[in-house]
Amino acid sequence: MKIRVGFGFDVHQLRDNHPFVLGGLTLPHTKGAFGHSDADVLLHVICDALLGAANLRDIGFQFPDTDSALKGVDSKLLLKKTIELVSEKGYSVSNIDCTICLQKPKVNPFIPEMKAIIAGILETDIDAISIKATTTEELGYVGREEGVSAYCVCLISG
Repeated sequence: MKIRVGFGFDVHQLRDNHPFVLGGLTLPHTKGAFGHSDADVLLHVICDALLGAANLRDIGFQFPDTDSALKGVDSKLLLKKTIELVSEKGYSVSNIDCTICLQKPKVNPFIPEMKAIIAGILETDIDAISIKATTTEELGYVGREEGVSAYCVCLISG
């Protein structure tokens, strides 16, 4: 059996009156993450961690922001395609651990639903998905609500 670890980091700017998509959900907030796709920073870091673990480069390589067909794409589709690529290499998810960094909104009430969405896409047990959230105590771009970032580490085996 082979096991591999992957790591992901992503950041998106926040804009007023823009939808805030996180973990496959649209959260109620006055600001939202902006990007070429739906800017779901959580799903993006999971994609990056999985792609890195399987030595498949990164999300920007697999799903470039120069591809007009991906403009506004639902990141759940990107995660589905990512796990298909990882599976083609003979790997499956052992576990995923993520941390979201944002000042507002509070995401703790939404974490169980996010975990269920992600586990469903990855076809893995919900217990294999860990999502945590933290603020930066009002410091930096996260604290000023100018952006949101996320980190992810994953373990795949095959």
